[in-house]
Amino acid sequence: VFKILGEKMKLINKVLAVSAISLSLMPALASADCGKARLADFDWNSANVHTGIVQFILEHGYGCEVETTRGSTTPIMAAHYDSQLDVVTELWYDNIVTQYDAVEAEGIIENIGINTPDSQQAFYVDRNTAEKYNIKSVLDMNNPEIAALFTDPENSDMGRMVSCIGGWTCYTINHVKQRVYGLDKFYTNFDPGSSGALAAEIAGAFAKDRPIFTYYWAPTALMGKVDLVRLVEPPYDAACWGAMMDVVEDIKANGKDVYKPTCATEYKDMSLDKSVLTAWADTHPDETAFLRAYSIPTATVNKLLAFYEGEADGDMELLAMEYLQNNSEWKSWVSAEVAAKVSGAL
Repeated sequence: VFKILGEKMKLINKVLAVSAISLSLMPALASADCGKARLADFDWNSANVHTGIVQFILEHGYGCEVETTRGSTTPIMAAHYDSQLDVVTELWYDNIVTQYDAVEAEGIIENIGINTPDSQQAFYVDRNTAEKYNIKSVLDMNNPEIAALFTDPENSDMGRMVSCIGGWTCYTINHVKQRVYGLDKFYTNFDPGSSGALAAEIAGAFAKDRPIFTYYWAPTALMGKVDLVRLVEPPYDAACWGAMMDVVEDIKANGKDVYKPTCATEYKDMSLDKSVLTAWADTHPDETAFLRAYSIPTATVNKLLAFYEGEADGDMELLAMEYLQNNSEWKSWVSAEVAAKVSGAL
């Protein structure tokens, strides 16, 4: 009898041990509940920063199986609109407002608030050239003698305005602005091909003390390293911007030949937002609550960008760990349990 009881106690102890192990594996079980999270990422560095941080928290805090897809604005947003991508961590909403609002009105996607509270886009000239030739506004650029300072190496009869990337909406916006301001008579709308090439074009001009007329934006690490003067444009006007964007969207859909005369206005200094697929949000309430709460100050983003481009050498996971190890604000976005899992993964 005692032998049988002893064997039963051994069996009970094994069961209890297995149960304890099972409880210790609960985070792994939770990962099955999250399933996939398909993140959109873009071919510029500030988007990479946010995607990297969000990916780390979703993977290690919520147990999500994260898939990240990177590309330019048009194809990535098209995939989001088509329910192929669940989360956009950096949304330049004002650049795509017409199309975005139409899809959001259908209930397919939802804007879930501010990612970075302050950003800007504009046309710039290096300070030395701006001060030497008294260049203050985009209309000051409409001068053949001024245009000759920025000669396009591929077209010596024209100046070069370094624009943004051909797949980004801002490239078409800049094309329309050039025509409205009359800049197209003096400058090419040069597509550098990538955000890295754009930054290199600007940095290279400063390294060689060469004049540059360019589009750029903030937050970026580069803006803290070069001295660019923002050119004055007509003040932002919502009605004018809307009319201009109608022309922009028509050109994106049908080509440059459909251009129609319109007005133009400066880019709006704006917050950057986040977007989520409604169907994913409905099945991922905790993860979506985290994404709604996620917001990082612009100054912090600039520091992260410098780290990402320098010490991290473009490694998004190293970037995420740098942020999570040296900041505490993120713990207010998630539950204590999730925060403990993320901290344990660092």
